[in-house]
Amino acid sequence: MNHQDINTSSFRQMIEEDSFVLIDVRTLEEYSEGHIKGAVNLDFYKTTFEDDIDELDKRKRYLVYCRSGNRSRQAMYLMRDLGFEEVYNLSDGIISWNENNYPVER
Repeated sequence: MNHQDINTSSFRQMIEEDSFVLIDVRTLEEYSEGHIKGAVNLDFYKTTFEDDIDELDKRKRYLVYCRSGNRSRQAMYLMRDLGFEEVYNLSDGIISWNENNYPVER
């Protein structure tokens, strides 16, 4: 099992491999303001968050992110505890993504 924080350039490279499921754990409002293309929004603060995560295929490879890396890091550890095999967290969140002028969708 592999669960780790990664930097923004590594995260972008992994997205380009197209073999990962991309999850944005911010609120719907934050997601609507701009998200990484292809990201599925699962709000960390929703009461159903753990159940929503638990329904995902644990054998797939996941990339998770939030605003600054804190919520997504907690989500990564939750996913580890639920038995997910491979999860990577964008350590500095979409803040760093934006600072690198990487594209977002609205």
